[in-house]
Amino acid sequence: MPELPEVETTRRGITEQVTDRTISAVRIRESRLRWPIPPALPERARGRVIRSVDRRGKYLLLDLGGDHLLIHLGMSGSLRLCKTRMPPDKHDHFDIELDSGLCLRFQDPRRFGCLLWVPGDPSDHELIRHLGPEPLGDEFTEDWLHGKARGRKMPVKSFIMDSRILVGVGNIYANEALFLAGIHPLRAAGRISRARYAHLTRRIREVLNKAILQGGTTLRDFMGSDGKPGYFSQQLNVYGRGAEPCVNCGSALREIRVSNRSTVYCPHCQR
Repeated sequence: MPELPEVETTRRGITEQVTDRTISAVRIRESRLRWPIPPALPERARGRVIRSVDRRGKYLLLDLGGDHLLIHLGMSGSLRLCKTRMPPDKHDHFDIELDSGLCLRFQDPRRFGCLLWVPGDPSDHELIRHLGPEPLGDEFTEDWLHGKARGRKMPVKSFIMDSRILVGVGNIYANEALFLAGIHPLRAAGRISRARYAHLTRRIREVLNKAILQGGTTLRDFMGSDGKPGYFSQQLNVYGRGAEPCVNCGSALREIRVSNRSTVYCPHCQR
């Protein structure tokens, strides 16, 4: 599914074209997404100016001057800019039409995404208020991560993927960051030193920033806001490479399940 880099790539891709534009209409073709689109949303949004496009974790937030539109891409969603008159495809569920003649078109074959109206401060919304810090923000430090891990027996991979601990580190990037930090994914979170958490913190930032610069990771369903796929998958060290040789030592990579997610690691390089 789209992870933080894919969502950030989308945010950056649409920001210039939608900021300071007035919403002329919101066209709903399918309201039955993960949560039903509120019937009053199109009327509330019509005539409002998009002040900015922000991101919190994997949620996109269109600031309408105090109120917000909250969008989640779900497991297979994408948000593209296109001309309003372009005919929609089968899975194009809603358009946010702008006074420029362009629209933000949401496509989601699995319908796990969402479009919600959020009055006031979005940090108080039930989907956002329990989220941990942003991995690319100032709050995310080795001291903070090490402190949160104290006494925890859960695998470190599950720990860094817990959105209450840290937002946006999904399965692909957790695999990659742990490999680069040399940490075994099953090691108990509370049994990792501060020094190793300092290394992991740097690697999480590194792998996310690199993915964002390259437009996200190419997945079966993911496309950026320009309709082009991401390219980070060309540089994955472990994810999707079970039984292949480690890029560092040549040992066969092992694939296991951690919290029911595919997990690939090097038994020699990760301890």
